[in-house]
Parts: sequence; C-alpha cells; structure tokens
Amino acid sequence: MIIKEIFTKKNRLLLKAMVSTDFKLRYQQSVLGYIWSVLKPLMLFAIMYVVFIRFLRFGADVPHFAVALLLGIIMWNFFNETTTGGMMSIVGHGDLLRKIYFQKHIVVIASSMSALINFGFNFIVVILFCMLNGVMPTASWLLIVPILIEEYLLALGIAFFLAAVYVNLRDLNPIWEVVMQAGFYGTPIIYPISMISSRAGEWGLLIAKLDLALNPMAQIVQDARHVMIAPENPTIWEWVKFPVSLWPVVFSFLVFLGGFHYFTVKSKHFAELV
Repeated sequence: MIIKEIFTKKNRLLLKAMVSTDFKLRYQQSVLGYIWSVLKPLMLFAIMYVVFIRFLRFGADVPHFAVALLLGIIMWNFFNETTTGGMMSIVGHGDLLRKIYFQKHIVVIASSMSALINFGFNFIVVILFCMLNGVMPTASWLLIVPILIEEYLLALGIAFFLAAVYVNLRDLNPIWEVVMQAGFYGTPIIYPISMISSRAGEWGLLIAKLDLALNPMAQIVQDARHVMIAPENPTIWEWVKFPVSLWPVVFSFLVFLGGFHYFTVKSKHFAELV
C-alpha cells in the first residue's frame, strides 16, 4: 500500500523535479560542471593505479586488473554516494517537509536516483576503458543488470535506515565516513581477492571466503568483475557452497526491506524534528 502511494502521479512529478534540481545544484557555479562527475573517480583511479598497480604490482596475475580497479571504484562510489546522500536527504529538505505533505520516501529515492545518474556517466567510461584494453562486450555483460539491482537495493535500504537515524543523531555523519573508509579497504577493490589467499595460505583463503560470504559489496564487486572483465576474478558461487553462497544476495534484500520499514515507522515525526 505504501509503495503504491509513493509512486502516485503527484509523487512521480515531485521525484522528477527533485532529481533534476539536485543534479543541477551539485555542480552549480563549477567551471567544469557535470564533467566533475566523471573526473573525480578517474582522478582516484589514476592515483590508485600508480600506487597499487604500477609500484606495488597488485593484481599482476589477474587479466585487465586496471579496468577491474576502475569498475570497483565506481561501484563503491555509487554505494557511498547513495548511502551518504540518502542519510542527509531528509534533514536537507526540512523546509519542504514542513510545508507540504508527501511520502517522505521520495526524498531518499530522489537522492539515490541522482547517484544512479552519476554512476551511469561513469559506467560509460568503464565500457570505453574495457574496449581500449581489449575487453570486448559479450553476452555475460547482461548479467551486470541483476548485480546492479542488488547493489542499488542494498544501498537504498541502508540509506533509508541512515536517513531516519540522522534526524535525531547528527553525529552519524562522521561515524559513517569512518565506516565507509574501513569498508573500502575491507572490500577487494584496490587488490584482487585472490591476493589474500595466495599470500596468507589457508588462513588467507578462509578470510577471502568469509569476506565474500559476509560482505555483500565484496560479492557484488567480484561478480561484476567476473561477468564484465575476466572470469579469472573468483566469485562467491565458486568459493562457497550452496546455500551459504546465497547469503549476500538475501542479506541485501533483507537490508532493503528492513531499512524501508524502519524509515516508514519513523517518517511520521520527521516534520517535527528537522
């Protein structure tokens, strides 16, 4: 019933207006404008490439790891942007919440849609890099769609939860920044997950399997690299037995449902608190 109310004609028009406004304001008065949405991940990629691939030789045994690094960075940035932007979206639209009545979920969804548009621009760059490095499109590329849906639902569920908590706890922002920084290094983005097992023996293999099984973003990044870049990138489906291998996917959906429910309960009092 709530989902049906969210996507009424009135709310769809409001969602469209909010997404358009948010995306325009993001780079307002910036010299390069929307180009920054592509330049920022590329600049981070350039630094990571020089330090970790050229000097430290990470991923030397994995085909096209430079492209895999870029793909991992933009997928993590999308997750980071969706959760962080969603967390602050309700507080940032306090005036609007006090003036008109609408489903508060629209505010968080609009923030996530802006992040999704940003991701779309960056994903085009990844495709160009793939082709320049000899990674040509195949039928397996279509499998990126359910992987991205899983990531979007995971990020949106967390964004709903963070947005509801942030209304009462403004200290959540710096806490979440630390969590995201730790998550970035705990997820196989700047290094191939095979490096853990090869350098730490049996214990490393166990850690790698646990990371894939318990960290949904690790599973999402590895699956994306496997279907788009090279099959040498191991996936949870290869390393962990069924039905344990389903856990990251199930967990992502549970996070979405739990975050949506928590936000729905708390949203009744947002206008009084922001």
